[in-house]
Amino acid sequence: MKPSAPRRHLPTSPFKAPVAAPTKHFAVGDRVSHDRHGLGTIIGVEDGIATLVDFGSGRLRIVSPYKGMDKL
Repeated sequence: MKPSAPRRHLPTSPFKAPVAAPTKHFAVGDRVSHDRHGLGTIIGVEDGIATLVDFGSGRLRIVSPYKGMDKL
């Protein structure tokens, strides 16, 4: 099933327009916390596409948007 398109905001709507979430930027050496994989260190960055993270038990490529991953 194809996901539906995001709803557009009408200028006459009494509700506020949705705010786009700020993009997350990571650099090599940053310590991060991931909801599923735990604590890790950024060991590689593909600008705006993905990051390579060493979680100790393994290395994973996390793609953008980085849901569940936060910089410490």
